[in-house]
Amino acid sequence: MTVAAFARMTVEDSRTILPAQFYPPWVVFSQRQKLTWLNQHLTKIWPFVNEAASDLIKTSVEPMLEQYRPTILSSLKFSKFTLGTVAPQFTGVCIVEDGADSVTMEMEMQWDANSSIILDIKTYVGVSLPVQVKDIGFTGVFRLIFKPLVNEFPCFGAVSFSLRKKKKLDFTLKVIGGDISTIPGLSDAIESTIRDAIEDSIMWPVRKIIPILPGDYSDLELKPVGILELKLVQARDLTNKDIVGKSDPYAVLFVRPLPDKTKKSKTINNELNPIWNEHYEFVIEDVTTQHLVVRIYDDEGVQASELNGCAQVQLRDLEPGKVKDVWLNLVKDLEIQRDTKYRGQVHLELLYCPFGTENGFTNPFASKFSMTSLEKVLKSGANGTDAIENEKAVTQKKKEVIIRGVLSVTVICAEDLPVVDLMGKADPYVVLKMKKSEARNKTRVVNDSLNPVWNQTFDFVVEDGLHDMLILEVWDHDTFGKDYMGRCILTLTRVILEGEYKDSLQVEGTKSGKLNMHLKWMPQSIFRDS
Repeated sequence: MTVAAFARMTVEDSRTILPAQFYPPWVVFSQRQKLTWLNQHLTKIWPFVNEAASDLIKTSVEPMLEQYRPTILSSLKFSKFTLGTVAPQFTGVCIVEDGADSVTMEMEMQWDANSSIILDIKTYVGVSLPVQVKDIGFTGVFRLIFKPLVNEFPCFGAVSFSLRKKKKLDFTLKVIGGDISTIPGLSDAIESTIRDAIEDSIMWPVRKIIPILPGDYSDLELKPVGILELKLVQARDLTNKDIVGKSDPYAVLFVRPLPDKTKKSKTINNELNPIWNEHYEFVIEDVTTQHLVVRIYDDEGVQASELNGCAQVQLRDLEPGKVKDVWLNLVKDLEIQRDTKYRGQVHLELLYCPFGTENGFTNPFASKFSMTSLEKVLKSGANGTDAIENEKAVTQKKKEVIIRGVLSVTVICAEDLPVVDLMGKADPYVVLKMKKSEARNKTRVVNDSLNPVWNQTFDFVVEDGLHDMLILEVWDHDTFGKDYMGRCILTLTRVILEGEYKDSLQVEGTKSGKLNMHLKWMPQSIFRDS
């Protein structure tokens, strides 16, 4: 009877009896419906699909192979391309809510292919090699969009398809009649090229559009919809990967993992709490599904870098026009949901600016933000008419935004500072430093207090507000020296946007402690070509 009762249980019954946090990581409740019927029909028609799709895929992917062709090769093309006799298996389907004028369907697919794919490669020294791509194993999710919906059969004007998610893609390379390892680095270069070509030709948000009914479907094509302004501020508590000394961390950031769209920070040597304060821009094509990925590596010199941890931010969680300041926990793998080991954190500032809303809010990283009306006149002509006519041309030039002003910092008080003296007390003071200009100030010492009150104000002349940062270090004054208690790090983005604000900052590097601050910005913007 007990077995029969379990057999009648639904997914909802299981979730009611046992909450999700108690399930092992390999238990997943799929939202997708089975597609046994589709797989049976696909197996029957696969020979015809193979013939039609092979030419379509070859035509689509081959230009991308040439675009990402390794520098050691003079030519990289398909000499043979067929999908083989084994049909893929669709393991599930779901409908995605995506507006009233379209139907979006996502289909999960597994495929252990026996494809016949041969690449004809040529090197600059005249060597020609046929390279076979074999043992292909693929798991992913395809997205089909039926849009627009119309009142004419088959009730939609076009179909767009894309690879929404690539869970696994394995393959091996073999030189026909030879050994690919005879040319050092060739196998890795070709594999990287193939993966980049797939990413740029069919991975979402890239999509292929197939018109069904006559009409203009240019609105379905991939278009940029906004800019993501990102500041990589710092990381803390990174895992030490080196036996001698400390790690040498750097960051790799991307929205689409393509070579020309990936950003890399500078390397900070021998540091587990690196400060970068570097600014990047990313073009966004679909804010509802795209996400930013940050990977922190340890630079190993001539050897391959070792991954320290990674994190991601869903762009749909960003409010347009508003700076989001986040600390993200680093994980080993973004696909593993229950990774609880602490690997450190990375600190980011993000600002999403959709196109067409320039008048709705201020983007401090935009070139126009740093120009006063007088500066536009001086830059573009002798009178206001010339300035207006030439403004568009001026702003299209490459510029470096320089925002100059006076930063007024009031250190109000601290709360619950940690005990560092044997007597259970502290004599704290705060050192204020501008990272770029290296200007310094410090508060007075407050004796015998873990909750000191200073109420002291300091002014800093800042020459480059968007690329400078304020570092506040809390120290304990001793008769024969001083003890470091912790620090707070602030970029100036928020105070530049808001003009003035108060905040309570957690002191980093301690178990407890907060600094209460008041910041005010008095701008004096300038403009400079780079």
